[in-house]
Amino acid sequence: MIRLKALLIKEFIQMKRDKLTLGMMVMLPIIQLLIFGFAINTDIKHLSTVVFDQALKQESRELLEAFTASGYFDINYVAGNFDEVTALIEKGNAKVGIVIPPDLAENLKHGRTASVQVIVDASDSMAASSAISTAQIIGQLKSQEILVQKMQSTAGKLEQPYDIRIRAWYNPDFVTAFYMVPGILGIILTMTMVMITAMAIVRERENGTLEQLIVTPLKSYELMLGKIIPYIFVGYVQATLALLVGIVVFDLPIRGSLGLLYGLTSLFIIASLTLGVLISSFAKTQMQAMQMSFFVFLPSVLLSGFMFPREAMPTLFYYIGQIIPLTYFLQILRGIVLKGVGLSFLWTQVLALVVFIMITLVISVKKFKKTIA
Repeated sequence: MIRLKALLIKEFIQMKRDKLTLGMMVMLPIIQLLIFGFAINTDIKHLSTVVFDQALKQESRELLEAFTASGYFDINYVAGNFDEVTALIEKGNAKVGIVIPPDLAENLKHGRTASVQVIVDASDSMAASSAISTAQIIGQLKSQEILVQKMQSTAGKLEQPYDIRIRAWYNPDFVTAFYMVPGILGIILTMTMVMITAMAIVRERENGTLEQLIVTPLKSYELMLGKIIPYIFVGYVQATLALLVGIVVFDLPIRGSLGLLYGLTSLFIIASLTLGVLISSFAKTQMQAMQMSFFVFLPSVLLSGFMFPREAMPTLFYYIGQIIPLTYFLQILRGIVLKGVGLSFLWTQVLALVVFIMITLVISVKKFKKTIA
């Protein structure tokens, strides 16, 4: 027992000295609980909506008030024509488009059915399902209100006042694979690029081979680039295999430019690799590098929009998702693969990835210089 007591004291002292590992052991469960508890929400509300109201009458305003009062639709954009509606949905700024015809009030006044078009971005199947079901319910409720008002004064059969016509764009059949396969590609690249890079550099430090590279004429940024560039080709191989499986097995459509897809994929691969290098500059052991990689991987899965729509997340977690590279890469993937959009619609996501690469690379180089000193 005396020998065992001495060993236990030694282990606790060593654990206390390794503050990084101890901190991650304590904080990781807390952060996981917070993310799972608050960020995972399948009740999708506050969907960004664009409205093209051609009637501009009291009846159209009342219908739009019913949409906003439900809490599921936030009218953030008012379009002047149908092309503006299309552009906002293709860019991803709006998930829903409501198009009200010019004869809405006239049809309702004369007891005819008034058709209202609701366009839904079905590249996000979960958010699209929520939007479609809610829009149909709103149409039914508004119709019932009008029918009840006219029942006392109108004899005979009454037509349904509102006809909510749903148009699901990009994935009208709600094929789950079309939504999930591009996301899985991003997850695979995140998991492998970040973890492999982080652990490879730390392993060299543990084996003593990193010191041999330090004494060479290589500059810090050259050493960083030398560690990053080989894995870019590995990332391309993974991306190619994943796309081939998606096309051959799941009939995944590639509606946009394949060249643009590969070009922008390289940005995400570099962003993931620089993040791995940044982790390696803080980690002292391979175990720490693996724990820190997992610490990054979990929020990437939950907060990027891979599994759960970001519109349903609380404000804090929504903005945390804004600093995760996978958030922008998923928008790029689904934009090119499902929507067929070009660089003019994706430049904000590209700019975000470039900024992330620059910040993480600069911090990594400075931290590496400090480590050498």
